[in-house]
Amino acid sequence: MSPNSTDYPYVFFPVGLNLRGRRCVVVGDDREAGEKAEALHEVGADVVRVLDAAALRDDDVVDAFFVISTPQDDALSARLRELADRHRFLLCAIDQPRHGFVAMQAIVKAGPARIAISTGGISPRAGAVLKRALQTSLGATFERFLDCLNAQRQRNRARLGDGAARRAAMMEAAEGFDVDVRVRYPDWFLAGLDRIGPHAAPDGPPPHA
Repeated sequence: MSPNSTDYPYVFFPVGLNLRGRRCVVVGDDREAGEKAEALHEVGADVVRVLDAAALRDDDVVDAFFVISTPQDDALSARLRELADRHRFLLCAIDQPRHGFVAMQAIVKAGPARIAISTGGISPRAGAVLKRALQTSLGATFERFLDCLNAQRQRNRARLGDGAARRAAMMEAAEGFDVDVRVRYPDWFLAGLDRIGPHAAPDGPPPHA
């Protein structure tokens, strides 16, 4: 069943942003703010930190391309949303999706590859489990595989140009690569499916005694 706006309150469209050279502002002094600033640096963004959210000035963000705010402060997030609407910058208010345009996703990194995971804010734990499984599976060997494909891509570009022949050669080079995915579910969920059938959602786990 595909989600729509009536099924879940916040369904975001997944995209990748080219932030190289773009001014990005991170508001907050917690661990998550530091991680987001580091991730922005990794992709070449021009990162500005505002550690003291209470001292945030309008001028700190008006010329930004992307703003990430980590404090769980509804008044701050509402103010940033008003500024984002007025000055047309992208806004992510962490764990306050009603205020922002961007939802941060769990990112699996393997060399140049990035896999973004989102559960639409429903279950961060489920997202973390997916991230851990993929991160473990896509280790050093996968990175070396991408390195080899990239080297072949450069050779093919010199030899074949940028047309269909090069694309066909790269498709052939990746023949044999496969991924085996196995998923396990909690007993309460499987028991509920057995009881009510596959087209309805079980109520949830039994309450703790």
